[in-house]
Amino acid sequence: MFTSTKNKIRPLLPGFLLSLAVAIVAKLSALLLPQLGGATLAILLGIILGNTLFKQPILAMGTKFSESRLLEYSVVLLGFTVTFQTIGEMGIKGLFFILLMMTVVITGAYLIGRKLGFNEKMALMMAGGNAVCGSSAIGAIAPSIEAKDEEKGQIITLVNLLGTVMMLTLPFLSITLFGDSLLPKSALLGGTLQSVGQVVAGASLVNPETVKYAMLFKITRIIFLVVVVFTFERKVQRDGLVEKTGGKKKFPIPWYVTCFLLFCIINSFFSLPLLFSDGAHFISTWFETIALAAIGLRLDFRKFLKEGPRFLLYGLSVGTLQTIAAVLFIFLLHI
Repeated sequence: MFTSTKNKIRPLLPGFLLSLAVAIVAKLSALLLPQLGGATLAILLGIILGNTLFKQPILAMGTKFSESRLLEYSVVLLGFTVTFQTIGEMGIKGLFFILLMMTVVITGAYLIGRKLGFNEKMALMMAGGNAVCGSSAIGAIAPSIEAKDEEKGQIITLVNLLGTVMMLTLPFLSITLFGDSLLPKSALLGGTLQSVGQVVAGASLVNPETVKYAMLFKITRIIFLVVVVFTFERKVQRDGLVEKTGGKKKFPIPWYVTCFLLFCIINSFFSLPLLFSDGAHFISTWFETIALAAIGLRLDFRKFLKEGPRFLLYGLSVGTLQTIAAVLFIFLLHI
Protein backbone atom coordinates (compact mmCIF):
# COMPACT_ATOMS: atom_id res chain seq x y z
CA MET A 1 0.00 0.00 0.00
CA PHE A 2 2.86 2.36 0.90
CA THR A 3 4.57 1.56 -2.40
CA SER A 4 1.35 2.21 -4.32
CA THR A 5 0.86 5.59 -2.62
CA LYS A 6 4.49 6.48 -3.24
CA ASN A 7 4.13 5.64 -6.93
CA LYS A 8 1.08 7.90 -7.17
CA ILE A 9 2.75 10.82 -5.40
CA ARG A 10 6.11 10.69 -7.17
CA PRO A 11 4.86 11.87 -10.61
CA LEU A 12 3.14 14.82 -8.91
CA LEU A 13 6.22 16.14 -7.13
CA PRO A 14 8.06 17.98 -9.94
CA GLY A 15 5.06 20.06 -10.99
CA PHE A 16 3.80 20.57 -7.43
CA LEU A 17 7.20 21.65 -6.10
CA LEU A 18 7.61 24.07 -9.00
CA SER A 19 4.13 25.51 -8.32
CA LEU A 20 5.00 25.83 -4.63
CA ALA A 21 8.29 27.55 -5.44
CA VAL A 22 6.54 30.06 -7.70
CA ALA A 23 3.95 30.70 -4.98
CA ILE A 24 6.68 31.34 -2.39
CA VAL A 25 8.48 33.77 -4.70
CA ALA A 26 5.15 35.51 -5.40
CA LYS A 27 4.36 35.81 -1.68
CA LEU A 28 7.80 37.27 -0.97
CA SER A 29 7.50 39.64 -3.94
CA ALA A 30 4.12 40.77 -2.61
CA LEU A 31 5.91 42.18 0.43
CA LEU A 32 7.60 44.62 -1.95
CA LEU A 33 4.54 45.01 -4.20
CA PRO A 34 1.55 44.82 -1.85
CA GLN A 35 -0.66 46.60 -4.38
CA LEU A 36 -0.55 43.54 -6.62
CA GLY A 37 -0.73 40.81 -3.99
CA GLY A 38 0.59 37.26 -3.94
CA ALA A 39 -2.23 35.71 -5.99
CA THR A 40 -1.87 38.04 -8.96
CA LEU A 41 1.93 37.84 -8.88
CA ALA A 42 1.76 34.03 -8.72
CA ILE A 43 -0.27 33.68 -11.90
CA LEU A 44 1.77 36.32 -13.76
CA LEU A 45 5.08 34.73 -12.71
CA GLY A 46 3.69 31.30 -13.60
CA ILE A 47 2.75 32.47 -17.08
CA ILE A 48 6.22 33.92 -17.67
CA LEU A 49 8.06 30.82 -16.43
CA GLY A 50 5.65 28.34 -18.01
CA ASN A 51 6.07 29.91 -21.42
CA THR A 52 9.86 30.25 -21.25
CA LEU A 53 11.84 27.92 -18.95
CA PHE A 54 9.39 25.27 -17.79
CA LYS A 55 7.65 23.52 -20.67
CA GLN A 56 8.81 19.99 -19.75
CA PRO A 57 6.13 17.24 -19.92
CA ILE A 58 7.27 15.85 -16.55
CA LEU A 59 5.72 18.89 -14.86
CA ALA A 60 2.22 18.36 -16.28
CA MET A 61 0.77 15.97 -13.69
CA GLY A 62 1.93 18.00 -10.70
CA THR A 63 0.76 21.34 -12.06
CA LYS A 64 -2.61 19.84 -12.96
CA PHE A 65 -3.00 18.49 -9.41
CA SER A 66 -2.00 21.84 -7.95
CA GLU A 67 -4.41 23.69 -10.23
CA SER A 68 -7.48 21.56 -9.64
CA ARG A 69 -7.29 19.99 -6.18
CA LEU A 70 -5.73 22.86 -4.27
CA LEU A 71 -8.24 25.34 -5.67
CA GLU A 72 -11.04 23.04 -4.51
CA TYR A 73 -9.53 22.79 -1.01
CA SER A 74 -9.22 26.58 -0.97
CA VAL A 75 -12.96 26.90 -1.61
CA VAL A 76 -13.71 24.51 1.28
CA LEU A 77 -11.57 26.48 3.73
CA LEU A 78 -13.30 29.74 2.79
CA GLY A 79 -16.29 28.45 4.73
CA PHE A 80 -14.45 28.88 8.04
CA THR A 81 -13.96 32.59 7.31
CA VAL A 82 -17.62 33.39 6.50
CA THR A 83 -20.64 33.88 8.77
CA PHE A 84 -24.26 34.72 7.99
CA GLN A 85 -24.40 37.16 10.90
CA THR A 86 -21.97 39.41 9.08
CA ILE A 87 -24.74 40.47 6.70
CA GLY A 88 -26.56 42.23 9.54
CA GLU A 89 -23.79 44.79 9.93
CA MET A 90 -24.44 46.08 6.40
CA GLY A 91 -28.20 46.37 6.78
CA ILE A 92 -30.95 45.54 4.29
CA LYS A 93 -29.69 48.15 1.83
CA GLY A 94 -26.27 46.53 1.76
CA LEU A 95 -27.75 43.09 1.09
CA PHE A 96 -30.02 44.48 -1.62
CA PHE A 97 -27.01 46.22 -3.18
CA ILE A 98 -25.10 42.92 -3.39
CA LEU A 99 -28.08 41.09 -4.89
CA LEU A 100 -28.54 43.80 -7.53
CA MET A 101 -24.82 43.85 -8.31
CA MET A 102 -24.57 40.08 -8.68
CA THR A 103 -27.63 39.99 -10.91
CA VAL A 104 -26.35 42.75 -13.19
CA VAL A 105 -22.78 41.42 -13.35
CA ILE A 106 -23.79 37.82 -14.03
CA THR A 107 -26.32 38.82 -16.69
CA GLY A 108 -24.09 41.47 -18.25
CA ALA A 109 -20.87 39.42 -18.27
CA TYR A 110 -22.69 36.45 -19.77
CA LEU A 111 -24.39 38.47 -22.52
CA ILE A 112 -21.21 40.42 -23.35
CA GLY A 113 -19.24 37.20 -23.56
CA ARG A 114 -21.73 35.56 -25.89
CA LYS A 115 -21.87 38.71 -28.03
CA LEU A 116 -18.07 38.65 -28.35
CA GLY A 117 -18.11 35.02 -29.44
CA PHE A 118 -17.10 33.26 -26.22
CA ASN A 119 -18.72 29.90 -25.63
CA GLU A 120 -21.39 29.32 -22.99
CA LYS A 121 -19.07 27.86 -20.37
CA MET A 122 -16.43 30.59 -20.63
CA ALA A 123 -19.13 33.26 -20.38
CA LEU A 124 -20.57 31.60 -17.27
CA MET A 125 -17.16 31.36 -15.61
CA MET A 126 -16.47 35.01 -16.40
CA ALA A 127 -19.86 35.95 -14.97
CA GLY A 128 -19.41 33.94 -11.77
CA GLY A 129 -15.78 34.92 -11.26
CA ASN A 130 -16.55 38.63 -11.41
CA ALA A 131 -19.81 38.43 -9.49
CA VAL A 132 -18.62 36.28 -6.57
CA CYS A 133 -14.98 35.76 -5.63
CA GLY A 134 -12.64 35.55 -8.60
CA SER A 135 -10.58 32.41 -9.07
CA SER A 136 -12.20 30.61 -6.11
CA ALA A 137 -15.62 30.98 -7.74
CA ILE A 138 -14.28 29.87 -11.11
CA GLY A 139 -12.64 26.89 -9.39
CA ALA A 140 -16.07 25.91 -8.03
CA ILE A 141 -18.01 26.62 -11.23
CA ALA A 142 -15.69 24.97 -13.78
CA PRO A 143 -16.14 21.30 -12.74
CA SER A 144 -19.88 21.69 -12.24
CA ILE A 145 -20.32 22.82 -15.86
CA GLU A 146 -17.53 20.53 -17.16
CA ALA A 147 -15.41 23.37 -18.52
CA LYS A 148 -12.06 22.54 -20.09
CA ASP A 149 -8.87 23.24 -18.14
CA GLU A 150 -7.63 25.62 -20.83
CA GLU A 151 -10.86 27.60 -20.75
CA LYS A 152 -10.73 27.80 -16.95
CA GLY A 153 -7.13 28.98 -17.03
CA GLN A 154 -7.84 31.68 -19.60
CA ILE A 155 -10.82 33.06 -17.69
CA ILE A 156 -8.98 32.98 -14.35
CA THR A 157 -6.12 34.89 -15.94
CA LEU A 158 -8.52 37.45 -17.41
CA VAL A 159 -10.41 37.89 -14.14
CA ASN A 160 -7.18 38.35 -12.16
CA LEU A 161 -5.75 40.84 -14.64
CA LEU A 162 -9.04 42.78 -14.63
CA GLY A 163 -9.11 42.66 -10.83
CA THR A 164 -5.59 44.06 -10.65
CA VAL A 165 -6.51 47.04 -12.84
CA MET A 166 -9.67 47.73 -10.82
CA MET A 167 -7.82 47.26 -7.53
CA LEU A 168 -5.42 50.05 -8.43
CA THR A 169 -8.04 52.46 -9.78
CA LEU A 170 -11.25 52.04 -7.76
CA PRO A 171 -9.81 53.22 -4.42
CA PHE A 172 -9.06 56.61 -5.93
CA LEU A 173 -12.44 56.71 -7.66
CA SER A 174 -14.14 55.93 -4.34
CA ILE A 175 -12.34 58.80 -2.59
CA THR A 176 -13.19 61.19 -5.43
CA LEU A 177 -16.88 60.26 -5.44
CA PHE A 178 -17.59 59.62 -1.76
CA GLY A 179 -14.94 61.54 0.18
CA ASP A 180 -14.98 60.58 3.86
CA SER A 181 -18.17 58.47 3.67
CA LEU A 182 -17.10 55.02 4.84
CA LEU A 183 -19.95 52.75 3.72
CA PRO A 184 -20.18 53.91 0.07
CA LYS A 185 -16.43 53.49 -0.41
CA SER A 186 -16.60 50.05 1.18
CA ALA A 187 -19.56 49.04 -0.98
CA LEU A 188 -17.80 50.10 -4.19
CA LEU A 189 -14.65 48.08 -3.37
CA GLY A 190 -16.25 45.11 -1.64
CA GLY A 191 -19.06 44.87 -4.19
CA THR A 192 -16.88 44.87 -7.30
CA LEU A 193 -13.31 43.66 -6.76
CA GLN A 194 -12.87 40.03 -7.73
CA SER A 195 -10.78 38.28 -5.08
CA VAL A 196 -10.57 38.65 -1.30
CA GLY A 197 -6.92 39.66 -1.63
CA GLN A 198 -7.79 42.38 -4.11
CA VAL A 199 -10.50 43.73 -1.80
CA VAL A 200 -8.06 43.91 1.10
CA ALA A 201 -5.29 45.44 -1.02
CA GLY A 202 -7.61 47.96 -2.70
CA ALA A 203 -9.32 49.01 0.52
CA SER A 204 -5.92 49.34 2.21
CA LEU A 205 -5.14 52.14 -0.22
CA VAL A 206 -8.00 54.06 1.42
CA ASN A 207 -7.73 53.26 5.17
CA PRO A 208 -7.94 50.29 7.61
CA GLU A 209 -11.58 50.98 8.47
CA THR A 210 -12.53 50.66 4.82
CA VAL A 211 -10.86 47.25 4.74
CA LYS A 212 -13.16 45.99 7.50
CA TYR A 213 -16.41 47.14 5.90
CA ALA A 214 -15.38 46.29 2.34
CA MET A 215 -14.86 42.73 3.55
CA LEU A 216 -18.45 42.64 4.84
CA PHE A 217 -19.71 43.24 1.31
CA LYS A 218 -17.22 40.74 -0.08
CA ILE A 219 -18.16 38.02 2.40
CA THR A 220 -21.82 38.46 1.50
CA ARG A 221 -20.97 37.82 -2.16
CA ILE A 222 -19.06 34.66 -1.19
CA ILE A 223 -22.06 33.32 0.71
CA PHE A 224 -24.00 33.19 -2.58
CA LEU A 225 -21.33 31.01 -4.23
CA VAL A 226 -23.39 27.86 -3.71
CA VAL A 227 -26.45 29.43 -5.34
CA VAL A 228 -24.43 30.56 -8.36
CA VAL A 229 -22.81 27.13 -8.86
CA PHE A 230 -26.16 25.37 -8.57
CA THR A 231 -27.84 27.78 -11.02
CA PHE A 232 -25.05 27.53 -13.60
CA GLU A 233 -24.96 23.73 -13.43
CA ARG A 234 -28.70 23.56 -13.99
CA LYS A 235 -28.41 25.93 -16.94
CA VAL A 236 -25.78 23.89 -18.81
CA GLN A 237 -27.76 20.72 -18.14
CA ARG A 238 -30.91 22.33 -19.49
CA ASP A 239 -29.02 23.56 -22.56
CA GLY A 240 -27.65 20.09 -23.20
CA LEU A 241 -24.00 21.13 -22.76
CA VAL A 242 -23.40 18.53 -20.05
CA GLU A 243 -24.19 14.89 -20.66
CA LYS A 244 -26.90 13.49 -18.46
CA THR A 245 -25.86 10.09 -17.17
CA GLY A 246 -28.33 7.39 -16.27
CA GLY A 247 -28.49 5.42 -13.05
CA LYS A 248 -27.92 6.94 -9.67
CA LYS A 249 -28.38 10.70 -9.79
CA LYS A 250 -25.32 12.68 -8.78
CA PHE A 251 -25.72 15.27 -6.06
CA PRO A 252 -25.86 18.55 -8.03
CA ILE A 253 -23.41 20.50 -5.85
CA PRO A 254 -19.68 19.60 -6.01
CA TRP A 255 -18.33 18.17 -2.75
CA TYR A 256 -16.12 21.15 -2.01
CA VAL A 257 -18.96 23.66 -2.48
CA THR A 258 -21.13 21.55 -0.17
CA CYS A 259 -18.34 21.58 2.42
CA PHE A 260 -17.99 25.35 2.00
CA LEU A 261 -21.68 25.82 2.85
CA LEU A 262 -21.50 23.37 5.77
CA PHE A 263 -18.50 25.10 7.35
CA CYS A 264 -20.13 28.48 6.75
CA ILE A 265 -23.24 27.34 8.66
CA ILE A 266 -21.14 25.88 11.50
CA ASN A 267 -19.09 29.07 11.73
CA SER A 268 -22.31 31.11 11.81
CA PHE A 269 -24.05 29.31 14.65
CA PHE A 270 -21.17 28.04 16.77
CA SER A 271 -18.34 29.99 18.35
CA LEU A 272 -15.23 28.35 16.97
CA PRO A 273 -11.72 29.05 18.26
CA LEU A 274 -9.79 31.67 16.32
CA LEU A 275 -7.43 28.87 15.32
CA PHE A 276 -10.08 27.63 12.89
CA SER A 277 -10.76 30.87 11.07
CA ASP A 278 -7.18 32.17 11.16
CA GLY A 279 -5.73 28.80 10.22
CA ALA A 280 -8.29 28.24 7.46
CA HIS A 281 -7.64 31.70 6.03
CA PHE A 282 -3.87 31.14 6.06
CA ILE A 283 -4.02 27.69 4.44
CA SER A 284 -6.72 28.74 1.96
CA THR A 285 -4.63 31.70 0.82
CA TRP A 286 -1.60 29.48 0.27
CA PHE A 287 -3.60 26.83 -1.57
CA GLU A 288 -5.08 29.47 -3.86
CA THR A 289 -1.69 31.04 -4.53
CA ILE A 290 -0.10 27.66 -5.38
CA ALA A 291 -3.08 26.81 -7.60
CA LEU A 292 -2.84 30.13 -9.42
CA ALA A 293 0.89 29.58 -9.95
CA ALA A 294 0.09 26.18 -11.48
CA ILE A 295 -2.59 27.67 -13.72
CA GLY A 296 -0.06 30.20 -14.97
CA LEU A 297 2.50 27.48 -15.57
CA ARG A 298 -0.03 25.44 -17.56
CA LEU A 299 -1.38 28.32 -19.63
CA ASP A 300 -0.02 28.56 -23.16
CA PHE A 301 0.35 32.32 -23.45
CA ARG A 302 0.67 32.12 -27.23
CA LYS A 303 -2.92 30.95 -27.46
CA PHE A 304 -3.99 33.65 -25.04
CA LEU A 305 -2.23 36.35 -27.07
CA LYS A 306 -3.79 34.98 -30.24
CA GLU A 307 -7.19 35.96 -28.85
CA GLY A 308 -5.81 38.96 -26.97
CA PRO A 309 -7.89 41.84 -28.36
CA ARG A 310 -11.12 39.97 -27.79
CA PHE A 311 -10.14 39.01 -24.23
CA LEU A 312 -9.05 42.57 -23.51
CA LEU A 313 -12.34 43.96 -24.78
CA TYR A 314 -14.25 41.42 -22.71
CA GLY A 315 -12.39 42.35 -19.52
CA LEU A 316 -12.70 46.09 -20.01
CA SER A 317 -16.41 45.81 -20.85
CA VAL A 318 -17.21 43.76 -17.75
CA GLY A 319 -15.07 45.99 -15.51
CA THR A 320 -16.80 49.11 -16.84
CA LEU A 321 -20.21 47.51 -16.30
CA GLN A 322 -19.34 46.58 -12.70
CA THR A 323 -18.06 50.04 -11.84
CA ILE A 324 -20.97 51.97 -13.38
CA ALA A 325 -23.55 49.63 -11.83
CA ALA A 326 -21.96 49.86 -8.38
CA VAL A 327 -21.80 53.66 -8.38
CA LEU A 328 -25.37 53.90 -9.67
CA PHE A 329 -26.78 51.50 -7.05
CA ILE A 330 -24.87 53.20 -4.22
CA PHE A 331 -26.48 56.54 -5.10
CA LEU A 332 -29.95 55.08 -5.74
CA LEU A 333 -29.98 53.08 -2.48
CA HIS A 334 -28.40 55.91 -0.47
CA ILE A 335 -25.81 53.58 1.02
